[in-house]
Amino acid sequence: MLRVAVVGSGPSGCYTAQSLVQQDPDVLVDVLDRLPCPYGLVRYGVAPDHEKIKSLQTTLRTILEHERVRFLGGVGIGPGGVPAARLRELYHAVVYCVGAATDRHLGIPGEELPGSWSATEFVSWYSAHPDSAADGFVAGARSAVVIGVGNVAVDVARMLARGASELSPTDIPHPALTALAASRVAEVHMVGRRGPSQARFTTKELRELGSLPDTEVAVRAEELARDPAWLDPSALAAPQRRNVEVLRGWAAAEPRPSAHRISLRFFLRPVELLADKGRVGAVRFERTVPDGRGGVRGTGEFEDIEAQLVLRSVGYRGMPVEGLPFDPESGTVPHADGRVLHAGSAVPGEYVAGWIKRGPTGVIGTNRPDAKETVGSLLEDAPTLVHKDLREDPLVALRAAGVEPVEWAGWCAIERAEAELGQSLGRGVVKLPDWRSLMNAVKGQVR
Repeated sequence: MLRVAVVGSGPSGCYTAQSLVQQDPDVLVDVLDRLPCPYGLVRYGVAPDHEKIKSLQTTLRTILEHERVRFLGGVGIGPGGVPAARLRELYHAVVYCVGAATDRHLGIPGEELPGSWSATEFVSWYSAHPDSAADGFVAGARSAVVIGVGNVAVDVARMLARGASELSPTDIPHPALTALAASRVAEVHMVGRRGPSQARFTTKELRELGSLPDTEVAVRAEELARDPAWLDPSALAAPQRRNVEVLRGWAAAEPRPSAHRISLRFFLRPVELLADKGRVGAVRFERTVPDGRGGVRGTGEFEDIEAQLVLRSVGYRGMPVEGLPFDPESGTVPHADGRVLHAGSAVPGEYVAGWIKRGPTGVIGTNRPDAKETVGSLLEDAPTLVHKDLREDPLVALRAAGVEPVEWAGWCAIERAEAELGQSLGRGVVKLPDWRSLMNAVKGQVR
């Protein structure tokens, strides 16, 4: 019988577990996660008002409740947790599905000023990630700048413009709801260094901005016109062509009085964050133009946009995994069809799937074929892997080493506590926002 550890319980980890139990009737899978809660970015990255996407948790739940799948939360791997070498001793194979845990920096003066954050930090705050120690994002802010034109940038811009009545029915943690309800942010600028045809947001996400109550979306036609594809977008791929069509409609619309205004700006490259009384007060941008090769070049013309809150959303990056090789340029683990490569050679028993394998690309569904490829490689190696003699149940071994995993019953206790918290606040389910409250739920309600 093959025992496999899957490190990470987000979509890539769950799809890996699903593919394993579907293709091998005897395999046993332990899905390990550093957090006591499963689902990864579906729980901690999808905006609370995206309930349809968040409903994917139902599918992932079915996978984790499979009779040959075991969820073990609160188990860190590597420094401060279970050594990777020990994990390899406990299982025939280990599949790392650890995602891309950090964000990219702009590398410009003033980036570290108070009031300047990564979009990841902001998302973690309103998603109740237990590692989130930051707050005060919107305190005292009247204008916000979001640097980036991908779906995460759209998410944070939309959340800044949402009213309390729209967010209250969601699972947003109560401190974040209270802060956003009191927010005075009325102007949100979402800024990209290239043109509309290179923007990375999806049309569905983009259109949502136009459906926000009491919110105007503004686009400058003269900026859009700098894009060579603007006048004739017919040669663009369908997603980019639809984006251009949406933006074209907003550019032609008449201004209207609204409580919030979201301005989409293009061909502006951030060069400095400017201070005001020790905090960020504005962002200085250099205007860019297409360079004819798919990129942009600076023009030497500058524009300052007022902002007391700056959120950079310029991409995610993978982090090295203990005991595995790492390509610092791509932020991924070198592999061949999911098999980890040490000095160019595959090592049976070590595998990767998801963003740590391919980089932070694709949508949630992209993880299905990605996981299937990795599992195919693992099962090809299974006749060799299964000869390793495993003398103990990994759960017993972890407990003997002082690790007390949060099993599925513990996660169910957290779910009950979140439902009870919401009921006490006159809301639906409300997320517990920190490690202490999560672990108290586990300890206090597991029988």
